[in-house]
Parts: sequence; C-alpha cells; structure tokens
Amino acid sequence: MLAVAMAGPLPVPFVAQAAVFPELPRVYLDTTYALPTGPTITVPPGGDFQAALNSAQPGSVIVLTAGATYAGNFTLPNKTGTGWIYIQSSALSSLPAPGTRVSPAQASLMPRLLDTSGNPALQTATAAHHYRFVGIEITTTWATTSSTDYALVNLDSPGGNSALSQVPTSLVLDRCYIHGTPTGNIRNGVIINSASTGILDSFISEIHEVNNESHGILGQNGPGPFKIVNNEIQAAGENLMFTQQPYLTNLVPADIEIRGNHLFKPLTWLPGNPAFAGISWAVKNNFEVKNAARVLIDGNVFENNWVGVFQPQDGFAVAFTVAAGGSNTPWVVVKDVTFTHNIVQHSSAGIQFRGNDVNYPAQTLQRILIQDNLFVDIGAFPMIYNAGRLFQISDGGSNIVIDNNTAFHIEDPLYAQTHAQGYWPATGFGFTNNIILNNQGVSGDNTSGNAMLTLTTYFPNAVFEGNIIVGGASRAYPARNFFPPSLDAVGFVNHQQGDFRLSVSSRYKRAGTAGSDPGADVEALPATLAR
Repeated sequence: MLAVAMAGPLPVPFVAQAAVFPELPRVYLDTTYALPTGPTITVPPGGDFQAALNSAQPGSVIVLTAGATYAGNFTLPNKTGTGWIYIQSSALSSLPAPGTRVSPAQASLMPRLLDTSGNPALQTATAAHHYRFVGIEITTTWATTSSTDYALVNLDSPGGNSALSQVPTSLVLDRCYIHGTPTGNIRNGVIINSASTGILDSFISEIHEVNNESHGILGQNGPGPFKIVNNEIQAAGENLMFTQQPYLTNLVPADIEIRGNHLFKPLTWLPGNPAFAGISWAVKNNFEVKNAARVLIDGNVFENNWVGVFQPQDGFAVAFTVAAGGSNTPWVVVKDVTFTHNIVQHSSAGIQFRGNDVNYPAQTLQRILIQDNLFVDIGAFPMIYNAGRLFQISDGGSNIVIDNNTAFHIEDPLYAQTHAQGYWPATGFGFTNNIILNNQGVSGDNTSGNAMLTLTTYFPNAVFEGNIIVGGASRAYPARNFFPPSLDAVGFVNHQQGDFRLSVSSRYKRAGTAGSDPGADVEALPATLAR
C-alpha cells in the first residue's frame, strides 16, 4: 500500500458566505491488491500459523485453508524490509472481487482465526508493518456478559504506543469477516492505533458490551492516514470512533477517508422492539469524532440509532465533539471535516456538534462542512426517547457550514446549547440551501422558538438564506428563505415514495443561493436509499 499525495476529489460548491472551508485529506492510501511474488507458505488445517508468521519474509504469501480453524492469539512480528506479507484464503478466487463487500454468507470460503482466551485474535508487535489479510474470518468464543473480550483485532503496540517509532504501519484488512458472538461482551472489533491502515470491503458485527462503550472500529493513538471504505460495521456503542488517548503528545489522527460504509445497529438490540433479543447493550452513536483532522466522510449510510441505558447521548447518529483526555491533552481538536453525500436514517436525533470542551483545555471545533446529505426519520424509536432534533451545536465553534441538505425530522432543525457561556458565539456559521421542517423552529437555550433571537445571540453575522423551511413563517426568519406550508407544497418528484428531487414544476427549482436547487443532490447519494 502506497501513501499517495493528491488533490481532494470533491470540489466545494459555491456557498453564499465567507466561511473558511475544511481542508480535505492531504494523503489518500492506494490499497490496490497486488500479490507479492515471493515464496508461498501454505498452512494446513491444524498447522502452526504463528510459526508461518515468524518465518515469513517480506514478499511472502501465507495461504490459510478455507473452512479451517486456527485457534490462538496471533502476533504480527516486526520484520526488516518494506515488502508486503499477504495472508489470504485458499478459496480467495471464489470470494468477491476487490471493491465488493463480503458477508457472513461467504464464511465457509474463509479460514477462521479464533480467540479462545478473551485476548485479541490478532495483535501487532511494536512497529510491525506491511501485512495484508485477505478473505479471513476473525472471531472469538467469548459469549458472556460477566466479563469482556477487549478486542478481536488490535493494531497497536503491546501496552500502547508511547512513541511514533512504535506505531504499527502499512496494514490492510481486505474482505474480512470480523465478529463477536450474539451474547458476548466484545468491546472493540478493530483498534487502529496505527499508521497507513486500510479496512476494505469487510463485515464487522456483533460488537457490543452491556456496561461500557463498544466500537466496531476505534482509532485513538495512531496518526493515520486511514482508509475505511465499503464496510458493514455493526456495533452497539459507536460503530466508528476517533477519540483521544494521552500517550503520544500532540497526536491528532489525520487524513482519514471514510467512504461507502453501512454503519448499522440491528433492531435485535433495541428494547421494546418485536425483534429484541433480550440483552440491553450500551448504545451511543453510529459515528463520533473527538480528536481528528482532515476527515472526509462521503457516501455512507448511518442507520438505526437510539438512546441506550448507559451514558445516554440523546440519540444523535453522528457527533463531532471536541473532547480532551484530561488536563494533559490541550492539543485535542476536531477540524477540517467534510461530511457529504451521506444518508442518516432511523435515528432519534441527527448530528451533534460540541465547539469546545468545557471540562478540560482543548482546541475549538473548526472548519466543518455538512453538505448534500439526506436525513430521514429523525425522531425514530420514541419508545426510548422522542428527540427528533436535526442539528445541535453546543458551546460555540468556528466555520461550521450546513448547506444543501434535505431532512425529515420531528423537532428543532437547529438548536444552540450552552454549558459554558464564554465559548459563544460561534463564528463563520452558515446555514444555506437546506430543505427542513420548522417544527419548533430554530431555537436555543433561553431563545426557544425564537429563530431571530437564536441567530443573533449564538450565530451573529451568520449567513442564513436559500433554505426551504416547511411550516415556518417569513416574519420569524431572515430574508431570502422560503416557507411552503407543507411537504406537498415543496414540489418533490415524489417524497412519499422516497424521490426527494425537486420536480421541474416546483416553485423552488433553482431557488438556491447560487441558482441551483435547494436540498441534497439526491442523485449523488449512495445507491442504498432510505427505506
């Protein structure tokens, strides 16, 4: 895998305001499958996989037998040289081609790495590098909620990286099936405290814990770059999370590409749902960023999120929340985030922003673009918590732009929340060209239901125009917005059937700030539309 410097692939359309837009990733990883030409080591059923790892040299290929189980806790050694070592299934030719996601239905075509002790089935040695796993099942026998299996795959130095020289690098999980058990406490599917790491076309599931956060993929102590593309990720806590761990000074994970994934919580985990399987796992968000820079989140589907019984967070599917790891991590920041062409559906709430950490020193949330996304059924699962808030911004922030989104939600389209007044107002704020429902209107703490007061109090000098605010009133908002009385009056092609394009006869056709249509560019959304 090569780290390739290149220009960003997503030009930012015109928005009528003077905000500073986010920087896209500076590095995108080339993860093209390229089989090494060195010796092939075949490990038969019952063979010693760790011995094969120990003896393999850069350029080698290790072939594990499809359908065979290799029980143990395996470590990837640090080798001299920069050639790749591939570990792959003997039935690889029968698995989907690169670019196509695997599923549990292909498990019989995969060799199985099986943890039987509650420790990672796969672990990197300090500074291990240049390993690619292709078509491998990685799982555990752990099936209890009385204790916890910490991780299935741990791409981290033993004991945690304490220097950049220790960070594992150049690692790829390609078309792998990584999963816990339906009844086991599994805290992490994959930990990526690493550099130059890709997770591609894989299926990660049954990651959950009763009394603690769980993570399908967790990054907290590795610099990146990261490429997370075309995966199914099912986890109860955060399906995908980048957070802080105060081991490496000034570490901010950066250059992160997240594309084409499905981040999903099965309804078998939802108490009160007819499908509920009986264990109340700790549920939080589909996706959360507490410490990261230059993050591109494009073309993903975030589906099913509700307030759980442990550390409830009001049911937001997505959270961009600056959070230091304590008083000794003042460098922590969330900045340069581009969130485009995603679908967020069936969630108790939409996106939460935290501009500053009011508990510990940290940097301000800055340069966030939310553009061309579709939000459907925001306010779902009222038996747990009837929220329905679309966007909530807490404690300031800088250069947050929310542009050209289409949303169906049951409460405030935008809410300003205060934990510490000194962090307000937010600067460089833009809210343009969105199709939203008014409901309670743009609101904030002590300004509820008063859109103009909310904007002047929390977002002075904001650009707020070109929006279609269904059910709103022109007297309550700035000029140059539109207020149809109903969804039917918007002029969608067929919103009841999920076609959210504006029809050629809509009075709002080309009514946006740049003469384009308000709302999301529906044709650029993932093929998996709201259902």
